[in-house]
Amino acid sequence: MKQAGFSVVVLAAGQGTRMRSDTHKVLHPIAGKPMLLHLLDTVDALGANRRVVVVGKGREQLEAALAGHGVTTAVQAEQKGTAHAVQQASEALTGAEGPVLILYGDTPFVTGETLQRMIQRLGGSDDPGVVVLASSPPDGKTYGRVILGEDDRISKMVEYKDANEAERAVKLCNSGMMAVASADLFRWLAQVGNDNAAHEYYLPDIVMIARGEGRHPVAIEGEAFETAGVNSRAELAHLELDWQRRRREEALEQGATLIDPESVWFSADTKLGRDCTIEPHVVFGSGVSIADGAFIRAFSHIEGATISSGCEVGPFARLRPGAVLEEGAKVGNFVEMKKARLGRGAKANHLSYIGDADVGTKANIGAGTITCNYDGFTKHRTVIGAGAFIGSNTSLVAPVSIGDGAIVGAGSVVTKNVAADSLAVARGEQRGFVGWAKRFREKALAKKGVS
Repeated sequence: MKQAGFSVVVLAAGQGTRMRSDTHKVLHPIAGKPMLLHLLDTVDALGANRRVVVVGKGREQLEAALAGHGVTTAVQAEQKGTAHAVQQASEALTGAEGPVLILYGDTPFVTGETLQRMIQRLGGSDDPGVVVLASSPPDGKTYGRVILGEDDRISKMVEYKDANEAERAVKLCNSGMMAVASADLFRWLAQVGNDNAAHEYYLPDIVMIARGEGRHPVAIEGEAFETAGVNSRAELAHLELDWQRRRREEALEQGATLIDPESVWFSADTKLGRDCTIEPHVVFGSGVSIADGAFIRAFSHIEGATISSGCEVGPFARLRPGAVLEEGAKVGNFVEMKKARLGRGAKANHLSYIGDADVGTKANIGAGTITCNYDGFTKHRTVIGAGAFIGSNTSLVAPVSIGDGAIVGAGSVVTKNVAADSLAVARGEQRGFVGWAKRFREKALAKKGVS
């Protein structure tokens, strides 16, 4: 559902030193997608008028990741606190009207529904001026606390390091996310001081500034998952686990069977049909679509693949980007596919590499078959016709075409096109030497002095 008339400021200028990484903190992925892009997808679905990302150290990485997303960047050259960071977006928001959502690039999973609630509450008849998103996580850690007064009105906001023991005992924690009217935001930010333990300009201070003008800022509460931020590798791993658990439950509710849910790992864009079955220890990379009734066996890795209804994959299969399995196709153990199409009812049951290839309807690929697609400089395609049979341990040296209904004898190295309905055998002629093996053994043993 689109939300009318609002802007978004995403703070992403933090140093991220606890990550101990050359990659910017907000670009670390969860479910295969950078945290920042998770958040922007949610914002895009709501239809924000303006989106501003405040960058600082590592801005080049962020600007590269945001290319093509229609996002404006603002630079916070010195990290002087969250209020100072939001001030850097003032030029980008010149002339903006309506609410401004202030979000964080390392807090990726706030929902569109919660953002809508924030905007709607900001527009309430009591004109609160500021809406703060809070939550009650099991472990409040060092989050700032939200002290409520009457109903949802905020009595006080306090940073953890500035809080007393009674305030630290409060369960309601500040997520940092806010909705503020654009007409008020920058006037209030200009009044924020840095008389605190960290000598920083804190965004939550605008709550008390708004109260000083006679407004009544409020808090709404979201799930702890929505407000979970990432400051370390451990927090990143825990949030990944939380996301995966939720996605597994969603898959089950939508009609997929997961034999051992905890061992299946999804990407952000994995699509599963009804009545598909996923055995244990399956990993989905990005860009996977699985139709109704498909069966994915254990220990398979699937990325960038389209799997049609009635297909079987694995166990121990690897499908790489561009792999397409049409209805009823089968890929078995230790088979790898890349940029290849397996036609309806076609089979590659074991120990094969099918790359840059088109395999026709009901063709059969024997064990150990390799499409030799790379000559050291260029990738070439192999075409295998409908009903063709490729014998075991065959190398198909692309570019090459095997006609409909053709048979390639086991152990062949095929370098020329094979006509439809013909037999191709490309291997050395077998020869036999009677008694040779016995004579060889006797000579070898004699050399060792063994009778």
